[in-house]
Amino acid sequence: MRTGPTNQELKGLIAELKKRHYTDNRLIWKRVAKDLERPTRNRRAVNLSRINMHTKENETIIVPGKVLSSGELDHSIVIAAWRFSEQAVEKIKKANAKAISIYDLMKENPDGKGVRIIG
Repeated sequence: MRTGPTNQELKGLIAELKKRHYTDNRLIWKRVAKDLERPTRNRRAVNLSRINMHTKENETIIVPGKVLSSGELDHSIVIAAWRFSEQAVEKIKKANAKAISIYDLMKENPDGKGVRIIG
């Protein structure tokens, strides 16, 4: 029997994403909520090297999972994710990029325009 996430903070985020999808009819929030509902072992974990390879300067991306520190980031971007490793946050700051939570991204960009999902 599938129970879904047990982390209360994650449950709240998923509920907020679904609510935002239903009220504003933005498919990006539904997609992120669906990805976050997956079991922990199936949730995305993305290295900075992959983010660096698939993004451009000043882009905004969302990772429905965890950002890991393997690799380097050589341009300035905004990365929203469920979790970040401590080393990844340090490398992101060193590259003059920005690491924010998915909640913060929903506040800054409620429409989700110009945001890409990576992972």
